[in-house]
Amino acid sequence: MPHAPAPGSADLVLTGGPVHTVDPARSRATSVAVRGGRIVAVGHDEVRELIGPRTEVVDLAGKLLLPGFQDAHVHPMGAGLELGLCHLGDSTDADAYLRRIAAYAREHPDAEWITGGGWSLEAFPGGSPTAAALDAVVPDRPVFLPNRDHHGAWVNSRALERAGIDARTPDPADGRIERDAEGNPTGMLQEGAVHLVGRLVPDPSPEEQLAGLLRAQAVLHSHGVTAWQDAIVGTYANLTDPAPAYLTALERGLLTARVVGALWWDRERGAEQIGELVARREELSRDRFRAGTVKIMQDGIAENHTAAMLSPYLTGCGCTSDNSGISFVEPGELRKYVTELDAHGFQVHFHALGDRAVREALDAVEAARAANGDRDTRHHLAHLQVVHPADLPRFRALGASANMQMLWAAHEPQMDELTLPFLGAERGAWQYPFGDLLRAGATLAAGSDWPVSSPDPLQAIHVAVNRVSPEAPVDTPPFFPEQRLDLGTALAAYTAGSAHVNHLDGITGSITVGKAADLVVLDRDPFAGPPEEIAAARVLETFVEGRRVHAGH
Repeated sequence: MPHAPAPGSADLVLTGGPVHTVDPARSRATSVAVRGGRIVAVGHDEVRELIGPRTEVVDLAGKLLLPGFQDAHVHPMGAGLELGLCHLGDSTDADAYLRRIAAYAREHPDAEWITGGGWSLEAFPGGSPTAAALDAVVPDRPVFLPNRDHHGAWVNSRALERAGIDARTPDPADGRIERDAEGNPTGMLQEGAVHLVGRLVPDPSPEEQLAGLLRAQAVLHSHGVTAWQDAIVGTYANLTDPAPAYLTALERGLLTARVVGALWWDRERGAEQIGELVARREELSRDRFRAGTVKIMQDGIAENHTAAMLSPYLTGCGCTSDNSGISFVEPGELRKYVTELDAHGFQVHFHALGDRAVREALDAVEAARAANGDRDTRHHLAHLQVVHPADLPRFRALGASANMQMLWAAHEPQMDELTLPFLGAERGAWQYPFGDLLRAGATLAAGSDWPVSSPDPLQAIHVAVNRVSPEAPVDTPPFFPEQRLDLGTALAAYTAGSAHVNHLDGITGSITVGKAADLVVLDRDPFAGPPEEIAAARVLETFVEGRRVHAGH
């Protein structure tokens, strides 16, 4: 039986399907009606009975209607600010970076610092650029350029001098200063060492921060994203706390997305900060913005060998090294902190990339469950690059969601040159095990980690289905194809799965009667074409509560 249309006409009717509802009870429809920002009917021709003289009618004309995408791990304000600075995120060429940096410096003669970032590790031998290269194009001012994953930064000699970094400067406990054979800094800072310079960079003004957030919101809406989880709300390294910008956007009626803020866990402190986080949750949570999550970064990244591994990395010759990465929070303390956060009703959003970090995060969730019982806190682990097979069933058993960055599960230079040779064959095959997580019963969510990688969900979904990058040559082999997801599952992760993680599943995540009309119109139906063409789809329109927040061409 179709859903019975409610009495009275609709404000908006989208018809002419197809409609992919992400609702198991009715996976496909051809018409949807909206009144007062809510979905009031889902079905076929009978829904058209709700068209009245003032109803806006959108003829889908064969284009696909979806629930709005939800990004479960993203850094919008930082991405928006970066776009307005010396942005290097659309190239992988070292010479092109230097030309752009030189041009930016010429165009901004009054800038005290040259900053921005987004460069790729693969552009430089060993992923490590030099201060000398920057000195040749900007000798007179400090330069500070985080790479695209923001786990490292490229700096010039002026920046090193400003920070007092020389051969005698010790590495911080949570980072590394890259050095030459004589011990002199080379201009590349890893993890916690980034803060040695980043703390000196002037913060953007409040209006610049708001402009960056709104710039990012427009980009995300253009990709069909209607809700997200901001993965760092707080001050970390060179990242400015986005909370004031969110509050200003709310006060001015400019925040059109639904946002969950993940409050930053300061790993240089301990449980004494939990009271502050409780107070901050109360201070910040209002209307479309809620701050009921705490973000704990448990390790680094595999490319610079700071992701926490159960066994050591290999060296360039394939030998075993003495480095197994960094656990930023001591595992025993992590279990205590997560148990207390869970008791206070916080969700914990873990950065867990290596197999040891994944296990430590799951152990912490297990400790919280044992102490507090099964609370509806919906902890989730982001990145999950390497997962030991023994830990796969623990996601389901513990109710921990797998927050996937799908776009990374492909062969590309950073993977093939800086990662696989140092993991080895067995451990390399444990990377991004999306299919195994699904088969083990894990709840799957998805996020982009923008500006680390593209904010476009369709690009990421393409990789999840094909395990090949959209830009890859046609003869590129799939990256462990047994871990592929089908298109419906990948779409569900980026909609209903992320809505579950964001505690928004009662409001959004599927096209069902009673839910908010957070909707996306694509220019085609990817289900009707070959999987190799998923990334070619484009977002035409995005709606939040039935209000159009993006209209493409």
